[in-house]
Amino acid sequence: MSTEYLTIKKLTEKVGGGTTPRMVRHYHQIGLLPEAIRSSSNYRLYTKNHVQYLRWIVALKQQGFQLEHIRKLLENQLESGKKVTPIDQLQQHYHLIIKQITRLRQTASALERVLGGDRSCQTVQAEVIAQIKLLNADLVQSEDDLDPMDSLWKALDASTLAHPEALAESLQNLLPDLSGRSEIEVDLISQLVLACGDLSLVHFLQISHTAIAAAREGLKSGCQIIGDVAAIAAALDHPRLAHLGCHVNTLIDNPHIASAAEAEQEFWHSKFWQDELLHLKPGCIVVVGYAPSVLLSICQAIKHGQLQPALIIGMPIGFSHAPAAKRLLIDSGVPFITISGTFGGGLLAATALNAIVQSTIEKPDCHCYLSQ
Repeated sequence: MSTEYLTIKKLTEKVGGGTTPRMVRHYHQIGLLPEAIRSSSNYRLYTKNHVQYLRWIVALKQQGFQLEHIRKLLENQLESGKKVTPIDQLQQHYHLIIKQITRLRQTASALERVLGGDRSCQTVQAEVIAQIKLLNADLVQSEDDLDPMDSLWKALDASTLAHPEALAESLQNLLPDLSGRSEIEVDLISQLVLACGDLSLVHFLQISHTAIAAAREGLKSGCQIIGDVAAIAAALDHPRLAHLGCHVNTLIDNPHIASAAEAEQEFWHSKFWQDELLHLKPGCIVVVGYAPSVLLSICQAIKHGQLQPALIIGMPIGFSHAPAAKRLLIDSGVPFITISGTFGGGLLAATALNAIVQSTIEKPDCHCYLSQ
């Protein structure tokens, strides 16, 4: 069977997506698109392989990839000689980004060790700072593959034996400027950072304008507190909640649920838990830290007027449904606290509510909550 050839005009028409002959010529110049054979009149003639390549380029561009990144992805395919799908390419690019993030995270961790030290560590800090030029994303390893700053880290580690860590002082040195935030929000942010140890969380945390006020008002009126799983309920500040008259309940009340994956499957396949969600009291506070489908269902119930919560703390774990659920929460119109993207988890969700509870009532010196 003879090969069907396409002119550059026919190629762009077949690919679509706003592709023009001028763009195709540019892709040839930068090595992004494999060269075509030439006709007797010196016109480029393209095959179905060029159509596929160009479609991949258009698709990746639409996803925000830079041409240089696309070129590297396609180069890997040409060198391997294997047929690589767009999904394969995205996975390759994802793993490359993760490697870059890992190198940057290592550098950030080293800087945090220096900047996060308190006054008691200043002598050792000065020595480390003097050699900070050694810190970069491509730390040169010695022949025995040891970190060139390992001896300095050991000195810094030794200094920690003399005193407890001053966490408040460390946070003051590391947190970005939060002067535009309220005192309660700053405390909430600080507690969340301490719960996960990741300063970048600050840039993903989203708190609606009325969230803090709505939460405090609900707590003072003794509102119902709902956790999506038992682990959430267990992590809440029961002494303070008991004094506020707030009762804590669990939505997916199955003691065998031990992970986000289990919680997600349990809720998705059980109409009982889905119906229970619709019976939550108006003015309640719902804390979701495990199952994305719980947050998705909450947003749908709010949309249809079936649920009127005072506050939603939405921090479920997940990589596709969880980010989507958080976006729906932000658009729901109800007061919310969430962490955009894949950040989340039960500990963070419980910590968020506990921070607000602690700002509402002093710590009670009693054990009355044990009798509940």
